[in-house]
Amino acid sequence: MFCWCRPGFEPELAAELTERAALANVAGYARTQRSSGFVEFISDEAEALSRALPFESLIFARQKLLRLAELRGIDAKDRIAPILAALDAQASASQGAPYGELWVEHPDSDEGKPLAGLARSFGNALRPVLRKAGWLAREDDARKPRLHVVFLAGDHVVLARSEPHDSAPWPQGIPRLRMHPDAPSRSALKLEEALITLLTDDERARLLRDGMRGADLGAAPGGWTWVLVRNGLHVTAIDNGPLRQHLLDSGRVDHLRADGFHWQPKAPLDWMVCDMVEQPRRVAERMATWLREGWCRHAIFNLKLPMKKRWEETRLCLALFEQQAEKPLQVRARQLFHDREEITVFATPASRR
Repeated sequence: MFCWCRPGFEPELAAELTERAALANVAGYARTQRSSGFVEFISDEAEALSRALPFESLIFARQKLLRLAELRGIDAKDRIAPILAALDAQASASQGAPYGELWVEHPDSDEGKPLAGLARSFGNALRPVLRKAGWLAREDDARKPRLHVVFLAGDHVVLARSEPHDSAPWPQGIPRLRMHPDAPSRSALKLEEALITLLTDDERARLLRDGMRGADLGAAPGGWTWVLVRNGLHVTAIDNGPLRQHLLDSGRVDHLRADGFHWQPKAPLDWMVCDMVEQPRRVAERMATWLREGWCRHAIFNLKLPMKKRWEETRLCLALFEQQAEKPLQVRARQLFHDREEITVFATPASRR
């Protein structure tokens, strides 16, 4: 298994994969380097490992791939021939089935970013060759497995595959979102990414409807409130700090100057979101109270992680949240591209799955 992650969080992803594989009784070991932007989990039981670790369940992985081959010392004058040879060696396992798309990628790290130009130009050269050889569909087909060519260096390539239903739908697992000129802060990108990453298309259609009501705890200057308003919600924004005036002018925002950790709604809400800077266990406990008491039906919140033992803190906080919520919940968590030292959590009643 080959997984992209945020550079610097390789130990957390390695620990997550190792622990979850052990719990699933799948033997293997993690291999990575600090700040590389990826982790490999080596196992003789790759298919069992993939089933045991569905992408949806992974927190620190941006993308999940299954490695086909690793090519080192490739001649810069002909990188295509060894790739075709490696694919031919896989023919007995894959039965020559074409891939639906080709993604040529590189690590999202300081060392990997200079490879962006090579990846782009090589993809343009390789794509028609693969189509002629029968490895790639004549037209992109998002229903079929993807073929990934990962440049770790100019002469070092990893070939991998991903299943559309069990991976991120973006190269490197990164949704390329643009900052809207009306957004009050860049934090709006975090909630926008959370909505497209942690919710399915069907859930977004069902759970975010015009006229719903929500609360934004620690709202100032209003980035997350702005995203909810754009999705049709009427929002109570809780913060002692000021909000951008155009939010108040929308007619959909009530600003209450109060402490987000102590305020509670007078009537149940559809949504609660929270991006307060506070100890993660304290946030987890307060979020659990909201779900337990029925103050909201759905929630998205961030947990700011410590500098050390971040996987351990993540496990503890999520377990604490689910235990104190005292009701069956569907919980998904991910370190998003627009997150930093934090993870984002989505929680909804299990019956809504």
